[in-house]
Amino acid sequence: MKLIIQIPCYNEADTLEIALNDLPKKLDGIDEIEYLIINDGSHDKTVEVAMNWGVHHVVSFTRNKGLAKGFMAGIEACLSYGADIIVNTDADNQYCGEDIEKLIQPILEGKADIVIGERPIDQTEHFSFLKKKLQHLGSWVVRKASKTDIPDAPSGFRAFSREAAMHINVINEYTYTLETIVQAGRNKMAITSVPIRTNPELRKSRLFSSMGSYVKKSMLTILRALLMYRSLACLTLVGAIPFLIGFGIGVRFLVFYFNGQSAGHVQSLILACTLMIIGFMTFVIGLLADVMSANRKIMEDVQYHVRKLMYDKTDTRVWQEAATQALEAENAEGSTVESGEEKTNET
Repeated sequence: MKLIIQIPCYNEADTLEIALNDLPKKLDGIDEIEYLIINDGSHDKTVEVAMNWGVHHVVSFTRNKGLAKGFMAGIEACLSYGADIIVNTDADNQYCGEDIEKLIQPILEGKADIVIGERPIDQTEHFSFLKKKLQHLGSWVVRKASKTDIPDAPSGFRAFSREAAMHINVINEYTYTLETIVQAGRNKMAITSVPIRTNPELRKSRLFSSMGSYVKKSMLTILRALLMYRSLACLTLVGAIPFLIGFGIGVRFLVFYFNGQSAGHVQSLILACTLMIIGFMTFVIGLLADVMSANRKIMEDVQYHVRKLMYDKTDTRVWQEAATQALEAENAEGSTVESGEEKTNET
């Protein structure tokens, strides 16, 4: 069983060594542990610090591409290096490295494919009151959107089985934390959480500049994920609002009409028709989006099988051996037929 711990990095020379020193060197149930960093266009000595420490793999971008892109590049690299379990953690040593053993346990026991570390948000001293409430609110929204029971959705401390990693596909460029949970929940993947500890803050978060920016980007990420995986339900709900308002105004016009008071209410009729058309067109757009969502699922399946072919050497070897055996059997059968024909001709 091979574990690779990946760390996305952007100008983390001051804290990276502290985070690396906190990582486990040996774990029960794990035969081999390797370490990988994703250098997201750093301008300092992040890579030099990592290499001097002894990390096994470095993935480098020439310019900063964001946390989501870095995370996905790390996942692809870990799969290519044969990881059976992938753990993602932060370079600022926010999470306690000893808790990796607890994080991967549900995967080793076959109880889950994705495990999220649940931070003690209310007991974290460097979190402001507003941030704590927003963290809880964001997690609640993600739980409703994904139909999961993950209590700490923004946590970046998480573990993936090889099978789960092959299914991951992050589209947004802001963060992977929320979208991957919605994706896992909607795709019926086994996902759970375990309580973890956090370390004292070494630096301020670079993921967002303000609380307003964090809320806006998080809500847009959740909304986009919902439109990807539940487009028909979302757009039907949106379209129902103008349609029902228009329908109510139309009923009002009919009441006036049958009472002989329709004069002067033609504007209401026009407004009712306009609102009902808008609602109906929104529903039609939802139908088209639902078809596109089905195509996306097909593309995700294709991506999964491509990854299997690229990264799963065992399966590839099995398929190659099966194909070779089939070809040999076919050639042997052809040789038998030719020999039979030769004997018949001789007779």
